[in-house]
Amino acid sequence: MAKRYWLFKSEPDVFSFDDLEKAKNQTTTWEGVRNYQARNMLRDDVQVGDEVFFYHSRVQPMHVAGIARVVRAGYPDPFQFDRKSKYHDEGASPDDPRWYTVDIQAHQRFSRPVTLEEMRETTGLEQMVLLRKGSRLSIQPVTAAEWKIVVGLGKKSASKERS
Repeated sequence: MAKRYWLFKSEPDVFSFDDLEKAKNQTTTWEGVRNYQARNMLRDDVQVGDEVFFYHSRVQPMHVAGIARVVRAGYPDPFQFDRKSKYHDEGASPDDPRWYTVDIQAHQRFSRPVTLEEMRETTGLEQMVLLRKGSRLSIQPVTAAEWKIVVGLGKKSASKERS
């Protein structure tokens, strides 16, 4: 199966790209996704080797901080079974899990954040799921063309941008 590209949203006060880089092996379980459409992508579509934009939401400015790679494909989110977890789900069971997760590993921090506003102003990103009105999913597909554009923006240095 061909590599796919994704955007995962996280509130940086909950878990940031800095946190990912500081985690053991720079790896984390992407737990807590509680939306069925996003769950289905984690369970069925996100695969080992896929690349992920790590997007900081609910911060000003909202932005892509860097790139992670999927190192473990979809599996039942263990927090749904943990009664002490805020992600516990009374209706889920190990025999019939309701929620899924993947593991991601930090790959590359951008030389500068790529802001939501900058993406809105960039030709070629007009159809990006993130930029569509009403798009709130925490897991979103990204096309190869969109990926290339955003990576290019993230590699621009701040000094080049000012010139």
